[in-house]
Amino acid sequence: MREERPVRSRGTGLSVGGWIIAVGFPVVVLAVIGAVGTWFPHDASGRRAEPRTEFTASNPPAGLPAALTTGQHLRWSRCASPPAARTGYDCATMKAPLDYRKPDGRTIDVALIRRKATGPNARRIGSLVLNFGGPGVSGVRGLPERLGQYESLLDRYDLVSFDPRGVGATMPVRCGKTADDTGYDGADACAERSGALLPHVGTSHTARDLDLMRYLLGDERLHYFGVSYGTALGAVYAHLYPSHVGRLVLEAPVDPTEDLAEEQVTQAKAVQAAFDRFAAHCAARIRPCPTGDGPREAARRMARLADRLEKKPAPAGGGRKLDADDLAYAVSGHLALGTDGWSPLAEALTALIDHNDGGPLSEGADDTGSADRAAAPRDNSRVARTAITCADSSLRSGFERLAEDEARVEAASPVFGAAWSTGVYLCYGWPFDGESATRRVDAPGAAPVLVVGGTGDPITPYSGARHMARALGDGVGVLLTAEEEGHGTYPQNRCVVEKVDRYLRTGRTPAPGSVCRGSMS
Repeated sequence: MREERPVRSRGTGLSVGGWIIAVGFPVVVLAVIGAVGTWFPHDASGRRAEPRTEFTASNPPAGLPAALTTGQHLRWSRCASPPAARTGYDCATMKAPLDYRKPDGRTIDVALIRRKATGPNARRIGSLVLNFGGPGVSGVRGLPERLGQYESLLDRYDLVSFDPRGVGATMPVRCGKTADDTGYDGADACAERSGALLPHVGTSHTARDLDLMRYLLGDERLHYFGVSYGTALGAVYAHLYPSHVGRLVLEAPVDPTEDLAEEQVTQAKAVQAAFDRFAAHCAARIRPCPTGDGPREAARRMARLADRLEKKPAPAGGGRKLDADDLAYAVSGHLALGTDGWSPLAEALTALIDHNDGGPLSEGADDTGSADRAAAPRDNSRVARTAITCADSSLRSGFERLAEDEARVEAASPVFGAAWSTGVYLCYGWPFDGESATRRVDAPGAAPVLVVGGTGDPITPYSGARHMARALGDGVGVLLTAEEEGHGTYPQNRCVVEKVDRYLRTGRTPAPGSVCRGSMS
């Protein structure tokens, strides 16, 4: 799944040693001897602040030792890192079993971050746990970066996020040349550096962490907003804990019915379709248009450009180079921004074609391309994505089958097929078995789950949203369709915001078959 960066307003990791655990500071009321009144804390406007009431849940996860449930309390304190979280956020760590089959064994520390609700206690619903996708995206770093997207919900919820297993400050997977290297040096390096961790970083393990988190946050049911890969995590949670499902939003869903190879084909077709729509718009509205007079000419020009970059990568600034794979990843990154990315994409392609300047385009390049290979990644998101994907997927095809799958992906898209086809080899030679070919997400008896899909999504195609809603089960999966370009529609589409926020505030889902008009209407 290629969704690792924030996209438009759609949307540095913490090191393990960067965490400082301290006792949280309760609200204190001071009685001053001889004073006329009592001192209370005040908010920024000078009004007396209401003392905060902490919630308590009565349904701990079954099968865990008391030391991890009733005996554990989250100790929130000022965040030491990232810098953007040092003001206005609290951080904590949660103890969880490394292996839920051995709950009394080794534990791990799960890194959490919180932005407290601003509304009165009587209106506060609880915590809304956010996952921003990937897999491999740090929630501790992501919440401060993306707060503006969800700020309207702060009057009713604490906004909470976390680093999933294998990511950032939570048991980070290492696959580099040395123990501290966050780069990727192959499956053997992963086994050597993180072999004890790799079997325990999959989505089902993180879903179990979510239920322990829910309990420690004080909620009887989990309220959750997952984007892209985060929808897989939320759906697996609903399957494992249907009676603990509160208000779950799954936006830009992955397809639970597709295996890893099928996913590459479907995604290549979707990003090609999005590029064709951009090319048609460019031909009609942008002068001069770097992709020519329409989708067919655009494909020919992109093929010539890719061939040129394969022979001689373009300078991309800072000593970096932009090659043919980078071209595909960077273009898809602009397409993920929806129509907001079309004008910048045209400008960046013009700079590359006319002036051999890869800088403007490389800003959107995926970190799997050579534009980022010259420098060490700023976090371990790439290796975490590989480790989590391969822990989930049991697909371990032989080399002959992989070659066939590669050819299928290449044939799916003249512009993106070659770059996307390498994804079929992701787990080839991985040192551990994966869990299953596809994910089980049926959640009989769960409260309604809101599934939001965009018809022009180039990263998680709309068909996945339909399949996700259906797989959750009758009366559980409720599909909201947005006729929008880009990967994710919240908070860009006002209609989506209205319906999603109403659901999160009241629990009422939109009417079946609801459609929000947008850029594709």
